[in-house]
Amino acid sequence: MKILIVDDEPKVASFIKKGLEENNYNADIVYDGLSAEKLAQHYKYNLFILDILIPGINGLDLCKRLKKLNSNLPVLMLSALGNTDDKITGFDAGTDDYLVKPFEFRELLCRVKSLLKQANYSNVLLDRLNFGDLELDLDKKVARRGNSCINLTAKEFSLLEYFMRNCGRVLSRNDIAEKVWDISFDFGTNVVDVYVNFLRKKIDKGHDKMLIHTKVGFGYVFGDS
Repeated sequence: MKILIVDDEPKVASFIKKGLEENNYNADIVYDGLSAEKLAQHYKYNLFILDILIPGINGLDLCKRLKKLNSNLPVLMLSALGNTDDKITGFDAGTDDYLVKPFEFRELLCRVKSLLKQANYSNVLLDRLNFGDLELDLDKKVARRGNSCINLTAKEFSLLEYFMRNCGRVLSRNDIAEKVWDISFDFGTNVVDVYVNFLRKKIDKGHDKMLIHTKVGFGYVFGDS
C-alpha cells in the first residue's frame, strides 16, 4: 500500500511517515498542494493524508481535485481546525475522514487501516466506473459518454476498464500488454497503439475534452490533460 502525506510541517510529516513505514506501508511526503496534485496524476496511491493549511493548493481544494481524478480514492484530512463547522467543510470537500491535530499516531493508524479496508471492499463490489461524463457499466458491459452509448469490442472494453482503474497514472505499452492481453509486450508489434487509437476514436471523437492522452516516450494516461 502506497500513501502520500501532504503537510508543510516537516516534523509532523516525518513523524507520520516513520510510523507508517514501521507498520509496513510505503509513504511519500510533499509539502504543498501543487506537488501533491502532480504526483497524483502520475503515480498510483492507495490513500492521501492531507493537511488543510498547505501552500499552493489548500487541502480542501486539493481533496476536490483528487476526487475528480478518482472518486474512490480515500482521503484522510488532518487539521488543527477542529470545530464542527470545520469538519463539515472538510466532508463537503469530499474527504472520507477528518482527524484533528494534535493526535496520537495509533488513532491515525486505525483510521488509515479502516479507510484502506473500505476502499478495497468498494473496489471489489463496484459495478461501474465513472470519470466526468464517461461511465463504464462492468455488469452489463456497456460504456456511455454523456447521453450516447458506445459500442466496444471485448478487448476495447478491457482496455478502457484498465485505463479508468488507473486514472492519472502513466501506463507503458508493456503495462497495458501485460494487464489487458496477459502477454509481455512485443516491441515489434503496434497492437497496443492500434487498440488505443480504436478506443480513442470511440470515446473522444466529437468531444471537446479528450480523456486518453499520449505521453511521448512513456505511454498513455487516462484523465484530464
